[in-house]
Amino acid sequence: MSEKSEKIALVGVGRMGGNMARRLVDCGYAVTAVYDAHSENATALAKEIGAKHAETLAEVTAAADIIFTVVTDDAAQLSLFDEAGNNTDTLLTSAQGKLFINCATISPKTHVEVERRAQAAGAATLEACMASSIPQARQGTLYLMCAGAETDFARAEPILKTLSSSLRYIGRTGQAAQVKALVNMVMNINTAGLAEGLGLGEALGLDLDMLREVFSQTGAASHVLKTDGEDMQRRDHECYFSAAHAAKDSGIAWTLGVEAGLPLPLASAAKQQYERLVARGLGGLDKSGVAEITFKGRSL
Repeated sequence: MSEKSEKIALVGVGRMGGNMARRLVDCGYAVTAVYDAHSENATALAKEIGAKHAETLAEVTAAADIIFTVVTDDAAQLSLFDEAGNNTDTLLTSAQGKLFINCATISPKTHVEVERRAQAAGAATLEACMASSIPQARQGTLYLMCAGAETDFARAEPILKTLSSSLRYIGRTGQAAQVKALVNMVMNINTAGLAEGLGLGEALGLDLDMLREVFSQTGAASHVLKTDGEDMQRRDHECYFSAAHAAKDSGIAWTLGVEAGLPLPLASAAKQQYERLVARGLGGLDKSGVAEITFKGRSL
């Protein structure tokens, strides 16, 4: 079967999932159904790309061969694959032969559990963890880290290459989620550290344009300096990766450290900073919003 003859559906069509669907349609793939807990998102996207707005999860599975899921956390992911009779609507309904590609940043053990449930229903799963943001989903330049059976990766690889400019196969189920947790752990530490550096610079009366330039030319350079430095200075926190997600993802990495018996003091400190933002009702800000609790005299 040609990969373009396989029908594709998406569950979770917010800004990331929606842009993935648009990219697939632009590249000639048949996106047959979309589903979202916020039905208005699915209604609008279905009309835009000519897909069916599936009103149940079972309709999604029936309409496609390959189903992408893009949800927010472990609980949401597990609810899609309910097998305990708690929910009569599940992606596992008549799932024999289907491939579920799960893109959420969730704990590795949840990916393993979803794989077990899918296999019991005669289906397969693949992790496709994303280390990119919303514009990259639309452009097909996501950084994707995949894990699961190599045969399932081979089946999905042509489709994933449409979405990704950097596609990596990591290994067995759970390992891509481990790598993604470490990516976000280091990113969140860097972001919190940059906020402290710029915040202290401002408190000392230094010119922040100059300081950011010096950072970029020295050992203080980082990717988050490029993406977040000016935003921290200008207080522009339009959301591409939310503080709430930063808190969640820092928690995933911190838990992995506890399970491995390894103290992670910097990861713990960054986690607490993002949790403070969430506690103040600022979890919807971009992760650069950590500057709002770092710079002297700021308040929102």
